Amino acid sequence: MKIMLTSAALALSVLAAPAVAQDIVDVSKVNKDLIATKDGKEYSIATVVKVDGIAWFDRMRDGITQFQKDTGHDVWMVGPSQADAAAQVQLIENLIAQGVDAICVVPFSVEAVEPVLKKARDRGIVVITHEASNIQNTDFDLEAFDNLAYGANLMKELAKSMGEKGKYVATVGSLTSKSQMEWIEGAVAYQKEHYPEMSLVGDRLETADDAAIDYTKLKEAMTTYPDITGILGAPMPTSAGAGRLIAESGLKDKVFFAGTGLPSVAGEYLQNGDIQYIQFWDPAVAGYAMNMLAVAALEGKKDEIKPGLNLGLAGYEELTAPDAANPHLLYGAGWVGVTKDNMADYDF
Repeated sequence: MKIMLTSAALALSVLAAPAVAQDIVDVSKVNKDLIATKDGKEYSIATVVKVDGIAWFDRMRDGITQFQKDTGHDVWMVGPSQADAAAQVQLIENLIAQGVDAICVVPFSVEAVEPVLKKARDRGIVVITHEASNIQNTDFDLEAFDNLAYGANLMKELAKSMGEKGKYVATVGSLTSKSQMEWIEGAVAYQKEHYPEMSLVGDRLETADDAAIDYTKLKEAMTTYPDITGILGAPMPTSAGAGRLIAESGLKDKVFFAGTGLPSVAGEYLQNGDIQYIQFWDPAVAGYAMNMLAVAALEGKKDEIKPGLNLGLAGYEELTAPDAANPHLLYGAGWVGVTKDNMADYDF
């Protein structure tokens, strides 16, 4: 555990100052009391993501970097170069050996990280997770929203484009990516209830959060099922893989897309009408929020981390706990929907 060289008041004073141009997380209303530290402590907090080097987690790193600047804590982000559960586990093992104070994790596979996160917690390391609603070995899991509702909204948009009829295919990064699986479950359940003339074909395609794999697997699926007219994408890269496939295959206005995406990744395809709708939450804010919970837990404020807590961050103004049996699972309300009409409002 580290001792801070400067006072907590000095570190937190940055939060009270006007945001500089490079700040991307609005901290004008941030809950400073939650992350105030006693005795001038500085904590070491690592965030371990599914895969480093893609736009989604580049954006998350920006939020974590801002948290470091705003608070003075020693925080950073790491991730494997490819989406690989074993590689992510090894990174966590390394952090345990380093003796970090807290680890924030966006698991590629919840099942794979359970044992190593138990090991971390047994050694007194605080664990905060994200996109892992079924995880057991965590102090708190912070979800950006209700996963089933997120998926249902994706289905509403896809159905609108498809005229509420036809066949569609669905992608996930991994069958063990709990949140993504829940998005698809929510979407399919909503479709069955509201759009009886639509149907999911084939199994969920595992794409390892890689746009090239999305492209290849979607192309194979459309060869097998040539009457597919919809693509439902849980992983962010599917927006690019699907957009490329639709554009190159001349399927514009014949095959439609709704799924997780970022304007920086899918903007070209949105603008050209190859895909119609992307949905996302700001990973920079999620990264900032996870680190806030880590500091609060390290400061002995776990009792304050409960339904109704306002982090003072967009989408996390009033946390909820949807499962009374699991009060450590907390939800925000942080998704946004983007089409070509409003994509210019988002610069990432």
